[in-house]
Amino acid sequence: MNLTVENIKCGGCANSITKKLSSVFGTSNIDIDIDTGIVNIDIEEGRKGEIIDVLEDLGYPQTDSVGGFISAKAKAKSFISCAIGKMGK
Repeated sequence: MNLTVENIKCGGCANSITKKLSSVFGTSNIDIDIDTGIVNIDIEEGRKGEIIDVLEDLGYPQTDSVGGFISAKAKAKSFISCAIGKMGK
């Protein structure tokens, strides 16, 4: 399943997303394209809502799904997730 999300800027972001999705969904088949913001996870389509919720909680909402204050809040969360991902390398 592919999801295009906002706020992915670097390997730290990708590292945080990969670790969280792996722990929550029990799969290591995750690929993240930093340039396009595409998260590809090998999981059944029926769990898409759960994946969207986890990504949004990390600060990486689906593209064009949030705006205004919520978008600013997501960006702030993504900076924290990115920093944690950089430390965890």
